[in-house]
Amino acid sequence: MVIRWLGCKWTIVVSFVAYMPYLAAQFYPRFYTLIPAGLAVGFGGGPLWCAKCTYLSVIAEAFSVIKQRKVKADYLIVKFFGLFFVFYQLAQVLGNLISFSVLSYGEDNSSSHLNSSTAYSTVNISETCGANYVAPVDRQKSLQNDTNLDLHRPDATRLNVLTGIFLACMAIASLSVAIGVDSLKRYKLGRTGSGTGISGMKMLVITIKQLANKYQILLLPITMFIGVEQAFIAVDFTASFVACGLGISYIGYAMISFGLANAFAAAVTPYITKLIGRFPMILATAVFHCALIVFMLLWKPTDQYYAYSIIVACWGLADGIWLIQINALSGILFPGNEEAASSNFRLWEATGSVIMYATSPVLSTFTKLVCILCVMVVGTIGYSSIEVMEYRIKRGAAGKRFEMIQQTS
Repeated sequence: MVIRWLGCKWTIVVSFVAYMPYLAAQFYPRFYTLIPAGLAVGFGGGPLWCAKCTYLSVIAEAFSVIKQRKVKADYLIVKFFGLFFVFYQLAQVLGNLISFSVLSYGEDNSSSHLNSSTAYSTVNISETCGANYVAPVDRQKSLQNDTNLDLHRPDATRLNVLTGIFLACMAIASLSVAIGVDSLKRYKLGRTGSGTGISGMKMLVITIKQLANKYQILLLPITMFIGVEQAFIAVDFTASFVACGLGISYIGYAMISFGLANAFAAAVTPYITKLIGRFPMILATAVFHCALIVFMLLWKPTDQYYAYSIIVACWGLADGIWLIQINALSGILFPGNEEAASSNFRLWEATGSVIMYATSPVLSTFTKLVCILCVMVVGTIGYSSIEVMEYRIKRGAAGKRFEMIQQTS
């Protein structure tokens, strides 16, 4: 409905502004400041990503028309999403670099290293970290006895500086979109979208009805998987693998590796997809991600940083491919219904994330990895079913054209 009222461009601008109260609340973090600000982020996040998906799909189609259909719109959609996620993940890298620089500026790392060494000498990493890591609620006694001083809260002044930097970045982003981004009105192309000429309430009904589409239903498991795996890498991997095995100070380094790998995947995915096709690309990603999860289940963590860096980089490669391919499907499978399809994508992706966040304190890392693996397998089967049905439809259409040519000749 928000996109129907404001359009994609101004929805993005308003959504950026909705994120700003949460950043501002970090100057005075209290329950009554963080909860309303967090709700504002939630209300802004959904429309933001739906507007982004719709905008990229429409301008990809417009670019295809400009090129006189010499380049297929399907390929351009994947390419545009790939370009978007390159910058999206590079922003994560930059954010982690800024955080590390601000929080570690002027500090003596010798004491931190000593504390980390003490932690390593008193804790058997291979037995307590990685897949063997148990939720904090089950480890209250050991947490009370934890002497790793790397867990101390950073200085308030440093946190305020960091918050101010991120708040300024958000303000600049809002102004940049408002001033520099074109409205989609100039790219009408005679197309009729799902939100054309209807009220916001009817748009909501269309979004709900979209769930009756068999393709949309089959995409739900893989969409939820994306939310689950992103929540796992952001929360559980950093805690059960990196923080447990190396210390909190290494989390930023690990996520930089994730961001770089994710950006690389976003850059090369469109070109590889053009060479081998979308279906083989997703199947290969599923096999790769499955092998990675199995390795994480069996691996005994050590205090060697490079091992964690390789694991998180591999996860970043897989995540980058999933994001581009599944996001692009909203524009490929549901032309004219991008808003409704994108809304459903964000809904079920967020549902997957919420489930992972909610179960994080009560499940072991081993159980979480097994659940992620199962959801991925189910999601891949659902996606494969779509590809099989699409293949049969295209083969049937090609057969009919062949029969018509024979009859006319």
